[in-house]
Amino acid sequence: MQGTIATFDPHTRAGTLLLDDGTELAFGADAFQRSGLRLLRLGQRVDVTQVSGEVHRLGIAGIG
Repeated sequence: MQGTIATFDPHTRAGTLLLDDGTELAFGADAFQRSGLRLLRLGQRVDVTQVSGEVHRLGIAGIG
């Protein structure tokens, strides 16, 4: 599934994203750390992996 970064705090490394259906989904620092990314920017498209309804990992959309 994919979404767009709506908020991201580089200090806490947590934020929210909007899924393509308009649903807002929060992600924590652990999901960001698993991504291997160093920074996210508002409006950036990401692939989202969920486990048990929570964001497990983020990735750059279209890569991988």
